[in-house]
Amino acid sequence: MPLLTPSTRTPAARIGAALAAVLLAVLLGPPSRGEAAPRPAPSADPGAARWAVQPSGPAGPTGRNYFTYDLAPGATITDHVGVTNLGDRPLTFAVYGTDAYTTTDGAFALLPSDRAATDVGAWIGVERRNWTVQPGRRADIPFRLTVPRDATPGDHTGGVIAAVAQDGVTADGQRVRLDQRIAARVYLRVAGEVRPAVTVETVRVDYDTPLNPIGRADLTVTYRIRNSGNVRVGGTGAVVVDGPGGWTLSRTSPVDLPELLPGAEFTVTERVTGVPPALRLTATVDLAPTTVDTALPPVRRTASVWAPPWLLIAAPAAAGAWLLHLRRRRRRPTSAAPSTTPGPAPVSEPPATVAPAGPASVSEPSAAPGGPADASRAPVAGTAEPPAGGTAAGAR
Repeated sequence: MPLLTPSTRTPAARIGAALAAVLLAVLLGPPSRGEAAPRPAPSADPGAARWAVQPSGPAGPTGRNYFTYDLAPGATITDHVGVTNLGDRPLTFAVYGTDAYTTTDGAFALLPSDRAATDVGAWIGVERRNWTVQPGRRADIPFRLTVPRDATPGDHTGGVIAAVAQDGVTADGQRVRLDQRIAARVYLRVAGEVRPAVTVETVRVDYDTPLNPIGRADLTVTYRIRNSGNVRVGGTGAVVVDGPGGWTLSRTSPVDLPELLPGAEFTVTERVTGVPPALRLTATVDLAPTTVDTALPPVRRTASVWAPPWLLIAAPAAAGAWLLHLRRRRRRPTSAAPSTTPGPAPVSEPPATVAPAGPASVSEPSAAPGGPADASRAPVAGTAEPPAGGTAAGAR
């Protein structure tokens, strides 16, 4: 649902901008349970509905592009929105306020008609809902903006919408109601402590390592930023890719970030081309945020990914494995084959005999014939008995 605020520098410029602002029709969503925006009265002949919306005053346009206010909690201001009928028949508009938000792709958008406003859009009150404007005429419609006493400090963003509802028929013959809307933006800053802040919440790095160690590949960096303060922010962002030791391999040119309303988040994807596989790659997201008032301190966050040069690693590893294999083969012992040639018979030795326990004896070699008596028959020393009928020598 595109929204647009026409230029007010000259009547011709206003008419040209208004013609460019004619919106594509969108199907109405299901009714909301809360109080939704007022539904405009249906008009016939959808193709003839052309109009413009711009900030105005009691006497006509004031040259402003947006409604911009700085108010304190509890303050009230009265202003005017100019609605010009550029068609050739009367048009009835529903005029009301609503809230703004940042889409996932970073665009400025207003709540659909079936969602009730809860912020600045709910603080805008129009004298009446429906306004009929004649062909070629402009209505300067008054409205009142009242800031609640408990409103939080910072930026509150919305829009004043002029909508036309029309009945139509689709290509397959179904009757539908179309809601065309054009709005002028409202930027309100409530007095109090201003806290601008931007956070890089996540960083993801993807790299498809090439097989060629001197080749190049693309590195993709995806990061999500969030406006964590209470004022709208913009700025620029860039990505720096470093190798081991802080060696800078590549960097991207700064890109403009969309305007982020408080609480909004936005995902950025950067593709860095021609990055070599330098073992370990580190991507640094470098943000230079700004507000409508001043620049903010830079915000940085890093993430790394492995990028090994596979061939340079595989070649030494394969060579080392082969050398280790050869070394193990050389150290392996060889087993002797069994011999079939008969050899000398093994010598059998009698088993050792253990003498029974008893008095110790001394054996001496036998005497030759005619010599002394066989010593083996002599009584063992210390056990001799005296001869019969006599007394042993030395006996008394």
